[in-house]
Amino acid sequence: MNTMTLWHITGWEFAALAFAALLVGFSKTAVSGANTVSLAIFAAVLPARASTGVLLPVLIAGDLLAVATYRRHAHWPTLWRLFPAVAAGVVVGTVFLMWADDTIVRTSIGAILLLMAAVTVYRRRTADAQEEPEPVTTRPGRLKARSYGVLGGFTTMVANAGGPVMSMYLLSAGFRKLGFLGTSAFFFLIVNVSKLPFSAGLGLIDGRSLLLDLALVVFVVPGALLGKWAVGKIDQQLFEQLVIAATVVGGLQLLLR
Repeated sequence: MNTMTLWHITGWEFAALAFAALLVGFSKTAVSGANTVSLAIFAAVLPARASTGVLLPVLIAGDLLAVATYRRHAHWPTLWRLFPAVAAGVVVGTVFLMWADDTIVRTSIGAILLLMAAVTVYRRRTADAQEEPEPVTTRPGRLKARSYGVLGGFTTMVANAGGPVMSMYLLSAGFRKLGFLGTSAFFFLIVNVSKLPFSAGLGLIDGRSLLLDLALVVFVVPGALLGKWAVGKIDQQLFEQLVIAATVVGGLQLLLR
């Protein structure tokens, strides 16, 4: 059976999804948070609500490759502190998806993308002026971890857009490149796998979506290999600017669609 006919997508639309899948692999092993571009592409090509279910297995494939690459650099104490708050956010996101229709989900994804882009710009502009990161063992540090955790759980359940949220938290916690990549790799693998039964229960994952995933997941591997090669060479500042610009365009496209 032709996978593309299942979703009535054209060859150009499939090429866009394949590029988005490649970018997933690249972001998982190089620049976490670039998934927002993939999210915008998936939500633009497919029905917005269904796109979250199609994208999830592609993200898990990228998570597995990232864990295989950076598994030695994960910081488990940080992960254990975040998981309870993230679980609460996932539950809230699931309840939201139970009543939200495609238009509401598409609008929510667009708004989340624009919000994440705005906060990322603010973080980049204030990074040099920030004081030492707030230790997570203090009361303000625990509050910040819980706040980011709930928001990350909600955004990752509703729109698979938890990457920018957790990227900002890990950066604010003072993680260097390898520790950042290793910790985020395990974090998103565990969180995304835990979302599978919720997504399946909501009807977002079924035989059609998995067949399309099977065709797309092969593009994640070269993206991950490219990211592993580029992580020590990429101009981070320029790439972040491009990601922010693409995220804003994607968010506006979804809001105005």
